[in-house]
Amino acid sequence: MWRCERCGREFANRNQSHACGRLDLEHHFAGKPPEIRALFDAVVAAIRDIGPVEILPEKTRIAFHVRMSFAQVTPRKAWLDGHVVLARRLESPRFRGVQTFSPRNHLHVFRLEKLADIDAEFRAWMAEAYAVGQQKHLAKE
Repeated sequence: MWRCERCGREFANRNQSHACGRLDLEHHFAGKPPEIRALFDAVVAAIRDIGPVEILPEKTRIAFHVRMSFAQVTPRKAWLDGHVVLARRLESPRFRGVQTFSPRNHLHVFRLEKLADIDAEFRAWMAEAYAVGQQKHLAKE
């Protein structure tokens, strides 16, 4: 693991590009309705059911990190936009888009509008992404 000397954030790769900064969660929820914070808190609870997670408030998003970041959300006025990183391309009508960066690096974009969106399917995405964050998919080589 490599730690940025400037901001203290840990990364799986040395000198990984990032934007240094120390923001808190409240930065992301200023001016947003309380339902958006409740939705975010439910996402956090779903991830913590899988295992321990570091929550990284950044300038434009809130990342979820174990060994590496595996998911993120961006609070909006009426929903949370986000993505998970999976080691495979997964088809679901709930994904707003999928970007493939390499054979084992696929970014799946989603939107959460209500607490019911944090269902078994969403939890399965997060569990799979959490394992990617732990880099367990690399052990298969």
